[in-house]
Amino acid sequence: MTDTPLHVLVLCTGNSARSVLAECLINDLGGGRWRAFSAGSHPTGRVNPLTLEILAEKGHATTGLRSKSWDEFATPEAPRMDLVITVCDNAAGEVCPLWPGAPRKLHLGFPDPAAAEGSPAERLAMFRTVYAMIEDKMRRLITLGLDRAGEV
Repeated sequence: MTDTPLHVLVLCTGNSARSVLAECLINDLGGGRWRAFSAGSHPTGRVNPLTLEILAEKGHATTGLRSKSWDEFATPEAPRMDLVITVCDNAAGEVCPLWPGAPRKLHLGFPDPAAAEGSPAERLAMFRTVYAMIEDKMRRLITLGLDRAGEV
């Protein structure tokens, strides 16, 4: 086995909620064997405050998290990705840049917690629900490995 971690890019449209949640989960669950990054096709420019609240609540570090464009990862200087995951249907349907190294692709659609309406408690509950959904899939991905990623 190599000491180089598998690089994963998690994409969403705004890069403010789902993709950031998945990035943190992969980095924490991957035990150094997986290294995740996240980006968006049309980044909002900020991570949703409820994303940060849920991550902190679950014990994840949030320092340095930011909403960024997927263009940062399409340059020759960017880390070479082994897997690109889309976590929203909009991003899955968009024409993505050509990623250096031609990584595998996987679509895992999740509801957008940032679009949740209702009271602050109801919106936070939606973030918790989506976090749990993403956590389940990221655990399965890491357990199955890159070669079986399509079975997640």
